[in-house]
Amino acid sequence: MHDVVSIKKNSVSIRDLSLAFGSVKVLENLNLDIRDGEFLVLLGSSGCGKSTLLNCIAGLLEPTDGQIFIKDRNVTWEEPKDRGIGMVFQSYALYPQMSVEKNLSFGLRVAKVPKDEINKRVARAAGILQIEPLLKRKPAELSGGQRQRVAIGRALVRDVDVFLFDEPLSNLDAKLRSELRVELKRLHQSLKNTMIYVTHDQIEALTLADRIAIMKSGVIQQLDDPVTIYNRPKNQFVAGFIGSPSMNFLPGELAEEGGKTVFRTNGVSFSLDGYEASEPLTPGRKVTLGARPEHIKVDSDIQCGEVHEAIVDIEEPMGADNLLWLKHAGHVMSVRIGGARRYAVGSKVRLAFDMSMASLFDAQTEERL
Repeated sequence: MHDVVSIKKNSVSIRDLSLAFGSVKVLENLNLDIRDGEFLVLLGSSGCGKSTLLNCIAGLLEPTDGQIFIKDRNVTWEEPKDRGIGMVFQSYALYPQMSVEKNLSFGLRVAKVPKDEINKRVARAAGILQIEPLLKRKPAELSGGQRQRVAIGRALVRDVDVFLFDEPLSNLDAKLRSELRVELKRLHQSLKNTMIYVTHDQIEALTLADRIAIMKSGVIQQLDDPVTIYNRPKNQFVAGFIGSPSMNFLPGELAEEGGKTVFRTNGVSFSLDGYEASEPLTPGRKVTLGARPEHIKVDSDIQCGEVHEAIVDIEEPMGADNLLWLKHAGHVMSVRIGGARRYAVGSKVRLAFDMSMASLFDAQTEERL
């Protein structure tokens, strides 16, 4: 009874899903609930299983085991066209001989939807995506961004509950990707449909998602909102995968000094004041301290905390901010500072860790403490 209730609260529910190609297991006992109206991003590197999972939801791949529910309906063995989904692929897959209008309406015409209804849906999708002036053109006359809008529009006209996006912006240049990200976010806010979006681009994930599912080897490592994933990663893999430049990792151990537990690395100790641990921190335990570049304060940015001295190794001007690479305690750490501040290589700086934003991971399990 409990399972039935939990399914009804969600737009898409995946139960114990497994898929193998011969002896190669791609997904194994995967469970995932996607809320009604949620924008969920499946994020991971190539081969992690994110597109495979999306294709199972779409009905393009048949799972080895498990079940898939869409709107409380078991669709595990249903055809893609009967699942109530609209899908947008990385490739636009438009019919070159047809106009934009014909591309948008093709699926509806095949399904013998009444002409008035087709015209209404095409006009609505074109209005939402701002492609009304393009309706009479053919794909060859469109830019990459315009073609992708048409591909999205082809999914929109289906008037479905769940939209599936498989890396739809990967073929676009950086400027177009940025523009279409904003449009996709606006589209979701307007439609309030459930959207499941696959990407390997963490910027897309952080900017678009209500929640992110980070995947590795067919397993969801962490499922949470972007802020939690960025600031409170569940394990060292998630911590290193999210963030550019990556989180700094300092291997060391916990020790006791003056009745307090500290982090020690290469003979240098760091106070853990401000760190919120989820379990007792036991002296002698091998750990890794993680700190993002913006959570290490330098010179005038230091307002409180324990101060250490470091040497500037490399400076990377990045426009709005600069990246400093500092040598300290046998480690090289990246630190993000304001773009107007400049340091000469070899100069000495003072640094302090914001321990309230730091992460401690067990050296063996790599799980957050």
